[in-house]
Amino acid sequence: MSFKDQFSERALEYARARPGYPPALFSSLATLAPRRELAWDAGTGNGQAAVGLARHFIKVLATDASAAQLAEARPDARVTYRQARAGESGLPGRSTDLITVAQAAHWFDLDAFYLEALQVLRPGGVLALWCYGLCHITPEIDTLMRRFYTETIGPWWPPERHHVEAGYRTLSFPLPELSFPQAEMLHRWTLPELIDYVGTWSAVAGYRKGLGADPLPPLAEELRLLWGEPGARREVRWPLHGRIGRL
Repeated sequence: MSFKDQFSERALEYARARPGYPPALFSSLATLAPRRELAWDAGTGNGQAAVGLARHFIKVLATDASAAQLAEARPDARVTYRQARAGESGLPGRSTDLITVAQAAHWFDLDAFYLEALQVLRPGGVLALWCYGLCHITPEIDTLMRRFYTETIGPWWPPERHHVEAGYRTLSFPLPELSFPQAEMLHRWTLPELIDYVGTWSAVAGYRKGLGADPLPPLAEELRLLWGEPGARREVRWPLHGRIGRL
């Protein structure tokens, strides 16, 4: 069975331009795990979450179906990368303290993934999924970004995107739920860094393929009028939303 591969063609750009997750999130998740021996990060992409988990767990397995994404993964002595679909971890039963999925669960065959997760979690083990939507910079920039998101490239978003917009509340979930830790990503970016990030969006790729044009130069010009000096750094924030439960 094939998988929906939205990012292999842009694996290098994804690794360079996507925002990183806050260390406090991994600290919070680690405190919930019954032990800190093994974590599994499914749909790891280039390993952003896996490397964060490695600060707290002796071993981290990081899996992804995309060989191109794994080729850009960040090396870490505690992280083992493996090409595999979400329902095929290869882990022993009842071996895993924490399973995470960062900004990827909406692409999964969730039935297969949940079946695997429930088999490999140890009693008391924790499953955490999270996602992020539009960033927040200033009210004026946010308005422009939302118009670009909904109108310019809106028709090109894959249908799975609605799960992200709902903060994953529309996904099924197999465990009794805990409160998801309050967390946000925070970076100080220049305008070119923001544009590079927007260039990794699946709907931008869809627009380019469908219309044979690039929507980013007009966006960059509009943003420049609000941003000021393109090299100036502004705070960019993404609230994180998700689901978390214990076996």
